[in-house]
Amino acid sequence: MASLSDEISSRRTFAIISHPDAGKTTLTEKLLLYTGSIQTAGSVKGKSSAKHAVSDWMDIEKERGISVTSSVLQFTYNGACVNILDTPGHQDFSEDTYRTLMAADAAVMVIDGAKGVEAQTKKLFKVCTLRHIPIFTFVNKLDHEARDPFELMEEIENVLGINTYPMNWPIGSGRNFRGVFDRQTRRVIAFEGDGHANATKKVAEVEAELGDPSMDELIGEENHKNLMDDIELLDGAGDELDLDAVACGKLSPAFFGSALTNFGVEPFLKEFLRLAPTPRAYTDTLTSEPVDPCRDDFSGFVFKIQANMDKNHRDRIAFVRICSGKFERGMDAFHVQGNRKLKLATGTSMMADDRAIVDEAYAGDIVGLFDPGIFSIGDTVCSGKRHVQYPQIPTF
Repeated sequence: MASLSDEISSRRTFAIISHPDAGKTTLTEKLLLYTGSIQTAGSVKGKSSAKHAVSDWMDIEKERGISVTSSVLQFTYNGACVNILDTPGHQDFSEDTYRTLMAADAAVMVIDGAKGVEAQTKKLFKVCTLRHIPIFTFVNKLDHEARDPFELMEEIENVLGINTYPMNWPIGSGRNFRGVFDRQTRRVIAFEGDGHANATKKVAEVEAELGDPSMDELIGEENHKNLMDDIELLDGAGDELDLDAVACGKLSPAFFGSALTNFGVEPFLKEFLRLAPTPRAYTDTLTSEPVDPCRDDFSGFVFKIQANMDKNHRDRIAFVRICSGKFERGMDAFHVQGNRKLKLATGTSMMADDRAIVDEAYAGDIVGLFDPGIFSIGDTVCSGKRHVQYPQIPTF
């Protein structure tokens, strides 16, 4: 049986942010597909007969093909328990996104490879920087014609003020897109696809050195030459991968790929889980001290309240980010702002609109609590003799 610290150290909780239509929800779906959480991926551009994206569960989302509320999605992969906060990108619903970012330990910023840094991305990035959380970049839609990758990295650095470290490098774009070069393993990962969402077959993962003649056959002679030139420039003049700078949000590891056709998605997932932080400590405003996520006593705060998630009932669910300890179904707790004792009779885990009763959850997890109308955004719930209180969630 895993210890409390082992359970907590396996958690990775992050939000995905982007400008509308950069491919955020599609990336979320493909991450779920790779981890076996779903069998087929939906489409956010759905017709009435199409399968809808798992995270786009409200009627308005299905009708318009956009994310308007934050969905919470949990899965396990390679020993990690992953909580994805899939946030709306459209400006009309940005308040929900801002609040959700308060519950994330890291952020994945999805950039359209043809459009670069866009308006909503700038706003959401600013919220992330206020929290000093790690920010990872996924440059998407390389299956379409994209801008020069050096130009994109320079724009991210100049517009957002964060340095970048490309973890991999694209080989071509659009019809000429052949895969990615992994700078850590020095492998070329070449893919094939039919240009559709079901293009999942990996052709080759080779360890041939740059300059090896076999690379000409694998990715094409011109692509090989361009790749050698690019990597020489990156290795000689680029930033080092400073993990301390990553941890405080000053350096963004950048990945290239195509969520729609699966290019680069799995390598991104593996590297992200290796580099992403374990649950961070939130500050107790009563003592001004950080609360150790591994302390025995349970505590958490409400970052979102969603009504009518179940069409069969007039329900109201409070989404709680667990900050410390262990949640157990039926446990006694204290609602700090309401100055009242509670019994947490039922907790639920989420997969968008699908819910399951959970017997236990740990720091870093998101748990849904039935709310009879007593909770407000920012409220703290805790157990133990010494109460804690987390900072109020700011209004943006």
